[in-house]
Amino acid sequence: MTLRACVIGWPVEHSRSPLIHGHWLRQYGIDGAYTKEAVAPDELAEFLSQLEARGFAGANVTVPHKEAALAAADREDDAARAIGAANTLWFENGRLHASNTDAYGFLANLDEGAPGWDDPKSPALVLGAGGAARAVVYALISRGFGEIRLVNRTGPRAEALAAHFDGPVQALDWDGRSGQVPGCGLVVNTTTLGMTGAARLGIDLSGAGETCVVADLVYAPLRTELLEGARALGLRTVDGLGMLLHQAVPGFEKWFGVRPRVTRALRDLVVADIEEA
Repeated sequence: MTLRACVIGWPVEHSRSPLIHGHWLRQYGIDGAYTKEAVAPDELAEFLSQLEARGFAGANVTVPHKEAALAAADREDDAARAIGAANTLWFENGRLHASNTDAYGFLANLDEGAPGWDDPKSPALVLGAGGAARAVVYALISRGFGEIRLVNRTGPRAEALAAHFDGPVQALDWDGRSGQVPGCGLVVNTTTLGMTGAARLGIDLSGAGETCVVADLVYAPLRTELLEGARALGLRTVDGLGMLLHQAVPGFEKWFGVRPRVTRALRDLVVADIEEA
């Protein structure tokens, strides 16, 4: 029997999930399929209620459905609950389960690209306060970071995120972002600034210590201005593509029964697709 999964979004054509999962299906010789399903917001509840009946073992969820997908699930894991959104759905005993694998993908990407990056004694600076920032902050707290400096263009949104996680997260002024760099062991951009066609991020990294790691969740372009500036200073950098690839691992395992590996061949495949876009 052909195993099936999909990605649900509105729009959904931009998703590279079929490219990633299709590669793994071929690599592991699995009789499976992974498709894009464009689902309007007012149709999501009905679509999810019929997901298993339509023959799907589960689904990825992209914008704008992540919060609604969490609300529709019968069970959610700690990550989905803390982040407040779900990007991965699967069935167990007829019940719809939800997870958010972005935090896992973020950590796995850094572990691979900058081994030893996670010194919880050093503060982390997180730029942005959207859904991606929520996943990153949750991931950093799970690794024991005791001080997370959060800056966002809209101050109240940063304050709300800091209040949500409480404790180690401190909302600070966006205009003072460069002044927060000194002493940080990690700087992470979770905003769309620096993305192709978007405005510049505009942060000065010259105050960073030599062991600071700089990560950018943007992957189009792969070599963002932030990462280029960090490399010029001799700092270790991690681009955003690895997070996209690693976050796909848990879902594939849930649906198709094999834990896939993120390889150079997969990365090259997605890079080629990005460059063609």
